[in-house]
Amino acid sequence: MLLLDKNQVESLLQPADAMEAVSEAFALHSEGEGRVFPLVREPLATGGVFGIKSGDVQSQGLLGFKAAGFWPANREVGGEPHQATIMLIDPATGRPVCMIDGNAVTTMRTGAAGGLGLQWLARQDSERLCLFGTGVQARIQLTFALALLPSLKQVQYVTVTGQHDAAFERAFAERCEISHAPDRNAAVAGSDVVITATPGGGALFDLQAVQPGTHLNCVGADTRGKRELPDGLLARARLFVDDRAQARQIGETQWAPDTPCTEIGDVLGGKVQVERHDTDITVFDMTGLALQDLTVARLLQRRAATAQAGTSIHWPW
Repeated sequence: MLLLDKNQVESLLQPADAMEAVSEAFALHSEGEGRVFPLVREPLATGGVFGIKSGDVQSQGLLGFKAAGFWPANREVGGEPHQATIMLIDPATGRPVCMIDGNAVTTMRTGAAGGLGLQWLARQDSERLCLFGTGVQARIQLTFALALLPSLKQVQYVTVTGQHDAAFERAFAERCEISHAPDRNAAVAGSDVVITATPGGGALFDLQAVQPGTHLNCVGADTRGKRELPDGLLARARLFVDDRAQARQIGETQWAPDTPCTEIGDVLGGKVQVERHDTDITVFDMTGLALQDLTVARLLQRRAATAQAGTSIHWPW
């Protein structure tokens, strides 16, 4: 069995690779070739949340799962609250063949999914972006946004403390005009793109702040009870999701489950044509598919074999 840790994943995985693998995952899902199994997402007595996302692509011999969750108390000891581990399994025997650090994979594949949402759904002349959050996921979302929307010039960010984040500003200062937004509603109203990458503790801004023509990438709602958008927004928007059933279970769509929506894989595959009008409000509700983790994990497994990277251990029957 091959083991790949965080450092090995980060050395083997480039943004363009993640975009290609995530695009494949969405296409497989759209065509029905990739299966997504029922989601496990449960609170723990320790204060954490534990989940399992799993699936397969039978025609490709791809089978596996990601065990992941959120442990907020980790911050108190200097640790990362998000924890994830990915396992690839031989579908013929059930034997584990590759175990991979899931944190680095989750970060990159979620950033890539957000990038695809911007490529296909946002106005390509977008110049101003409002970002909620300055953590790991906020950083990767902004990185992909700046790479894929060259017209972006101005970024305003909102923090939970209401204070500016000097380190965050330094990380992006050479790529855009970046500043802290003291008024979140004004920042949303003045932006073409809004990205929400928070723990999903509640609505982040008022409904009336969202102007015609805005695109929103929503990352934080990934568990029952989480949300980042205000009541009534989905009814005003054209809603896109990664998986319809999962979005209604744990995404923003849980708050308005009857809202008509389109799966992003159908857009990428050409089943649905998106003719965006300048006044359309679009929302991409991102809950994360097991297939994204599996296609990226398979890429890493192959790259590691070529580069002779990782640790191979004997795994007795």
